[in-house]
This record gives sequence, structure tokens and C-alpha cells, in this order.
Amino acid sequence: MTQSATPARAWYIVAILMLANVSGFVDRQILSLLVEPIKRDLGVSDTQVSLLMGLSFAVFYSALGIPIGRLADRGSRRAIVAVGAALWSLMTALSGLARTFTQLFVLRVGVGVGEATLGPSAISMIADAFPRERRGTAMSVYMLGTFLGSGIAYALGAYVVGVSATQGSVTWPIVGEIRAWQTVFFVVGLPGLVIALLAMTMHEPARSNTAPALPLRDVIAYFREHAKTMGLLSFGFACSAAVNYGIAAWLATFFIRTHGWTATEAGTLQGVLTMTVGVIGTLVGGRLTDRWSRQGFTDAPLRVGIYAAIGLLLTAGLYPLVPSATIAAALLVPVNLFAAMPWGAASAAVAEALPSRMRGQGSAVYFLVVNLFAGVFGPTAVALLTDQVFQDPLALRWSLAVCTVVGMLLTITLLGFGRAAYRTTVATRET
Repeated sequence: MTQSATPARAWYIVAILMLANVSGFVDRQILSLLVEPIKRDLGVSDTQVSLLMGLSFAVFYSALGIPIGRLADRGSRRAIVAVGAALWSLMTALSGLARTFTQLFVLRVGVGVGEATLGPSAISMIADAFPRERRGTAMSVYMLGTFLGSGIAYALGAYVVGVSATQGSVTWPIVGEIRAWQTVFFVVGLPGLVIALLAMTMHEPARSNTAPALPLRDVIAYFREHAKTMGLLSFGFACSAAVNYGIAAWLATFFIRTHGWTATEAGTLQGVLTMTVGVIGTLVGGRLTDRWSRQGFTDAPLRVGIYAAIGLLLTAGLYPLVPSATIAAALLVPVNLFAAMPWGAASAAVAEALPSRMRGQGSAVYFLVVNLFAGVFGPTAVALLTDQVFQDPLALRWSLAVCTVVGMLLTITLLGFGRAAYRTTVATRET
């Protein structure tokens, strides 16, 4: 049932969607701490592992977002989130039974299909539940799930890898004997079924425009009419996300190969920083967006993206190259802060640039660009540089540095050129 969103109802929606985002990112990021045992037991290369982390997930996650966005503009958004959470959780749990690269690849596709339901539905619901001057903060709280979920994945993965180093396999009822690292998929996947039930307790916020949802051809026409705004916005934040995905996928492996850390040590560091500094960075980005919006800066979300990219260029471009593991770890504090700042701002920017009747479909097109680009190129670009250009696993540090510098320069350029067009779009769009 569609109801007006009181403050309590509005923040309850954000809370449940944030929990769903936590679950989704735990399931999505858990592979980054399991690189070495997966390579050992499945006999795959860095590039194949990057396909598990990127291509298998990103293609269907991105492509199915458009028809799911159409459903979000027309039907029950809470039901869409509930069904999706149940699907991605089940596919993650079943990943614990995979015995080959192909089996794991197919199951990761299933995870991507389930998670495709969340983004378009969440942006549509939050945009309808909050006024413009509070959307940045609300979107940032929702995006906290990205960093809490990733942090949990890193910490849990670190523990499991530590166990697998001393315990080759474990025996579970019904499942039988599996490798210790495979148990993590059951541990992180099954709790998501509870979140699927919680999603059905959300109230549908009243849509700000009660006219029927627009057909996809009208959404495409809108993107063509505002091609500069939507193109520079989408690809600008996509470049930022690609750098984040690359760092997230290979940071633990970097510390293992370059500084001789154990997977447990690397995962613990990554998990703690992501769950603390990452959370702070997300909230800071959201508050800055709202503050600058109240001061009359229509392009506030893009400003946040640009300033964060400058900070990330300086810090994330440096930490892989310093000789000391201690200095590298210290640099990861500002890296996590700047990496987290644009996520809520980006969602707020998309919501502001789109008429309410196409927010589900329009945000799905945005996610198609961002996640397909970032999910494929982020982890894989780093791996390809290591495997094909430098041809040395120990050159991972250079691959991370090169990808960061290139990605951040592109982010600054694209968002900078997009500011004027974005201001015009927001000023002229219909509700």
C-alpha cells in the first residue's frame, strides 16, 4: 500500500534499504579476500578471478536493471527488493557448492541478477520519501551499506582464509565435505533471507508524481535530450567507481604480495578501515551535498565528486608505491575517506536530474553505465596490467597506481565539464 512518508517511515525505509545494501555488498565483495585459495583450488589465473569479481556479476546486474527499473516505476518497490534479496542470498549460499570456475561464474551471475533489483528501487523510494535538501544525507545513509557490507566481507573473509590455512576442509550436514573457504558463502548468504522478509515491512512512499510511468522510449528520449548531463554524470562517477572496485578487489592481495602480510592481516586492515573511515566519508559526502544545496549550489553532488577525486588522486596514487607497509596502511585512511565521499552524492545527483516518473528506469540506465563500466574495468584493468603488461605478480603495486591516476583524472575532467549542463537540466526538468 502506498502511504505518505512521515519522518519515521522515511528513515525506516532507509534503514531497511541500507541493511539490504549491506547484505548485497557482503555477497559481492567476499571474493576479494578469497583470491589465493580460489586460485589454488580451482586452478585459475588473476584475470579469471577478476572475471568472477567483475564480469560475471556486472553484466546481468547492469542489463537487468532497466526492466527492473520499469517495474519500480509502476509496481511495488518493496516487493521487488524482497524478491531480489532472497535471490542474491540463495545464489551466494549455493556458491559454496561450486567445484569449478564455470559453476562459480554461473552462480555469481545469479547474485548479480538478484542485486539488480536494489539500486533502482532504493533511489526511487528515497527520492519520494525525502525533500531535495535532505536527499544527500538520506542517500548517504543508504550507501553506508556499501562500506559496512564490504568491511564485513573483508573481515570475515580474512578469518576464513586464516582458518583454511590450517584446516584444509570441513564437513557440513547434507552438504558434505567442502573447503574451509567455501563455508563463507553459506555464512554470508543465508542471513540475507531475513532481510528479504524485513523488506516487506516497509511502507511504499507516495510517488511525487502520480501519473503513469513513462515508457522506456521516453526515458531514452530524455537521456538523448540531456545527453551531456547524463553522459558526463554517468561516466564521471563510473570512472570513480572503477578505481574503487579495483582497489577493493586487489588491496588485500597487494599487501600479501608486496609487503608479505598474511591474508588475515590484510583483510582485517581493509575491513576495519572500510567500516569506520568509509562510513565517515559517506556521511561527510552526504552532508556536504545537502549543505551546498541549501547554499544554492545546484551542482553540489558533482562538486563533492570532484573534490573527492582530487583527494583520491593524491593518496590512492601514492600508497602502492611507498616502500613501507606502515606508511601504505596510514595512507589508506584518507584513501577510504575520499573513496567513500561521492557514493551518496552520486545517487542524489541522479535523483535530481531525473523526473520522478522515470526515476526507476532512469537510475537503472545510470547503474547500467556505472556498474558495467566499473564492474568490468575496475578489477580486470588491474589484473590485465599485471598479467599482460608488467607480466609479474609483484608488479600489482604499479597496476593499482596507474589505474588510480588515470581513473581519477578522467573523473575530475568529466564531472568538471558536466557541471554547467547538470545545472541546466535540474533547473528545467519537469517533476
